[in-house]
Amino acid sequence: MKRGTYILVVGPTGSGKNTLINAAREAVPGLAFAVSATTRPMREGEVDGVNYHYITREEFMRRVEADEFLEWAEYGGNCYGTLRSEIETALSKGNLILSDIEVQGVRLIREKLPREEYAVVYVDAGSWENLVPRILARGHMSAEDLEKRHQRYLDEASFMAEADYVVENHDGKLDEAIQEFIAVVRKIGE
Repeated sequence: MKRGTYILVVGPTGSGKNTLINAAREAVPGLAFAVSATTRPMREGEVDGVNYHYITREEFMRRVEADEFLEWAEYGGNCYGTLRSEIETALSKGNLILSDIEVQGVRLIREKLPREEYAVVYVDAGSWENLVPRILARGHMSAEDLEKRHQRYLDEASFMAEADYVVENHDGKLDEAIQEFIAVVRKIGE
């Protein structure tokens, strides 16, 4: 059986990655979604095993030591990671599997998976100035936190040239971005 492909969706905070992923999950039959693990508390309306696998920091670090993550990172005092078992199971079944992932996670996955088993899609929402209103619309953020996001944006934006595909999700063009993203996902799955 042909192995599947892991689609790594990368882009800055506020670029619309989750919106595009959700649209693709509805439009592309059989598309799997990798549920990440996190140590952050569950938010209202979230479901364990659907939004994230919510685990304690101790359990997370035990799994890091056991090499159970393809990649992991710590942001804002919480750990986030992609469980190797989630990806391996889907790939072995020949599935297309999708993840919203940080740039540093992609760099780690590149070291652990054969090149033919993954594709990187970068979601470009334009300049930092375009993203700030989107980020602030999500809720209050301190100037310090906004500056941290800006530094991450600079790293993420520099990664665009390394992506296999770039989907533009500029203001007022969401419908076009959704159609383009779905077309890319389907092409990767061919």
